[in-house]
Amino acid sequence: MIARMVAMWMIGVSALLLTGCWGGGQDDLAEWMAQQRATVRPRVEPVAEPKAYVPQDYRGVGAISPFSDEKLTVLLRAEVSAAPLLSSLIAAEMRRRKEPLEAVPLDTIAMVGVLHRGNEIVGLVRSDNLLYQVRTGQYMGQNYGRITGITETQITLREIVQDAAGEWIERPAVLHLQEATGK
Repeated sequence: MIARMVAMWMIGVSALLLTGCWGGGQDDLAEWMAQQRATVRPRVEPVAEPKAYVPQDYRGVGAISPFSDEKLTVLLRAEVSAAPLLSSLIAAEMRRRKEPLEAVPLDTIAMVGVLHRGNEIVGLVRSDNLLYQVRTGQYMGQNYGRITGITETQITLREIVQDAAGEWIERPAVLHLQEATGK
């Protein structure tokens, strides 16, 4: 019973509050808004006149289309004729059989030691956690690196690379003995 009375009382108070919001003060606000709209004029700058269109003549009528196969053929022929013939340095390297360490970049190969077999020194190198034995005259690295010497502390190589002009040149390279890492 008390709960019912409280609910009725709350409904009555809510109705009174809602009638207070229903008031007639809206007319003044609408009149003021209409007055403000009438007095305020927006400032819009006029749009500039467009420039006159002047058509240009196409002057490449007789040239080769950039999308044609003919252009590609012409460029390939020019490139082949301008390329120097393979020097004797690289020609011999291209004819021989590749060795397993030539598939690996030289900077991923590490010298880890040497073995003495009679009068010959055999280098020990590691690549991809595999150990390889290398001798003078063998090849390793992707630039046709031929081993020219092995000492206790380093392996020296002769690589064949292209210079900026596209000529094949010999370049020395060295693999130094790596310090132990404790593994």
